[in-house]
Amino acid sequence: MSSADKENFNADELVAPAWLNTQFLEQVLIEYGKTPELRVVDVKISPASAKGDHYASIMFRANVSYTTKTGDHSKSLIIKTMPDQEGHKKDMIGSSNIFVTEIGMYTKALPKFEEMLREVGDNTKLFVPCIYHSLEPRQVMIFEDLVPQGYSVVRSRNPTVTELKIAFQKLAKWHACSFKVLNEQPDFLQEFKYGLFTMHSVLEDTYFNSGMGTFIELLEEVPELRKYVPYFSKIKADYVQQMRAIMQEYYESRKPNGYYVLGHCDFHARNMMYKHNEDGGVEDVMLLDFQISNICPITTDIIYSVYMLMGPEERHNNYKELLDYYFAEFLATLQKIGYKGELPSLVEFWKLISQHKIYDFFLISTFLPMMGCLQLKDFDPAELMQSEEARKPLYRLESYIKDIKFLLARYEEHGYFE
Repeated sequence: MSSADKENFNADELVAPAWLNTQFLEQVLIEYGKTPELRVVDVKISPASAKGDHYASIMFRANVSYTTKTGDHSKSLIIKTMPDQEGHKKDMIGSSNIFVTEIGMYTKALPKFEEMLREVGDNTKLFVPCIYHSLEPRQVMIFEDLVPQGYSVVRSRNPTVTELKIAFQKLAKWHACSFKVLNEQPDFLQEFKYGLFTMHSVLEDTYFNSGMGTFIELLEEVPELRKYVPYFSKIKADYVQQMRAIMQEYYESRKPNGYYVLGHCDFHARNMMYKHNEDGGVEDVMLLDFQISNICPITTDIIYSVYMLMGPEERHNNYKELLDYYFAEFLATLQKIGYKGELPSLVEFWKLISQHKIYDFFLISTFLPMMGCLQLKDFDPAELMQSEEARKPLYRLESYIKDIKFLLARYEEHGYFE
C-alpha cells in the first residue's frame, strides 16, 4: 500500500492484529459452512472502510480463497473488533458494552423484527447476517462483505431525497416492530440499555463537553448571531446532563406519551450502504453499526438524522416532508403488524421533537461541525476527536456558518428559545 493510499485509511487499521490469520479465518468458515474439509489457501487483508467512516471499532476486509469438496471458492469478509492500540479510542470504548449490544442486535432483536415483518408478507431486510461473533478471548464480529453484492457507502456527496426516504422507510419499520414489542413483551428488549450516554468515558470526554463553548465563541464573532449568546450561555453548564436525561428517560423517568423504541442511535450516512441499479435508481439500503442501539425516545434517531444524515439542502428545505414520511411509514407498519394499542399521533410526535430541542443544540454545536469535513480527504478524524484546537477551524467554515444562521432562525420561529 502506497503512502498516498495510507492517507485514506485510519492509522490503526493499516496493520491487522496477529490473531487475524489464516488459521482463525479457516476455523470461522468451517464452523459457518459446516464444512470440516474446508482449507484456506490465501488471505489478503486490508482496511475495510475509508478514514472518517467510523471511529469506535477497528474494521478489516479479508479476501479469502479456500477449497472444499465442491472445488475452489473465494469470499470477502468484514471483520470488526475492538481497538488494540493505546490511546483515545481505546480509552473511550475499551470497557464499554458496544460489542455485547451489537451482537444482541444481530442475533436477537433484528431477527425478531424481521420475523414480525415476514409474518405479514413484508420481506424487508433489516440487517446483513453475522457469520461469526465472540466476546472471549477477544471481541469480534464477522460479516459477509456487501461490496461484492453491489452496495456502497455514499461518501463524495450527500444522500438524495430518494435515498433518504428509503433509509427512513427501513428505520420506520424497525422502530414500529420495536414499539410493538416494547408494549407487548417489554422484557424481551431490556438488555439494550447501554447507549452513548451511559458511557462515563464519553460523558467526561472533552469532545462531548467542549463543543458548546466553541459554538458560543462563534456566535459572539458573528454580529447577527450574537443575540443567541445569552440562551446558549445559560444552558452551557448542564446541557449534556439534560440530554442524558432524555436518552435515559425510558429507564429513569418514563413518560405516558414518550413513544419509546429500540433506536439505532447512530443513524448517519456512513452507517448505511446503498445498492443502485444500472440506471442509478435506489434498490435497497442496508443499515449498519448497531453498537450503541438502546431503548430511547423515538426522537433520538429522528433529530440525529436531520444533522447527521441530511445535507444542508435537505435539512433546510425537505426536513419536515422527510420526517412526516418517516412517521407515516411508522404508523403504516404498526397497523400492518397488528399493533393493538392506541396509535401514536403525528401532533405528539412533533411535540416530542420540540421538547427534546436540547439534542438539536448538542448536535449543531458538537457533531455538525465535523460533518463539514467528511467529504474532504485532508483531515484526520482521530485528531479532530482529540484536539479542541484542531476542531475550532471547522466552526469558521462558511458552509457551517450559513447552516447555523438558517437553523437558529428556524429554532427561533418554532419558539425554541422561549
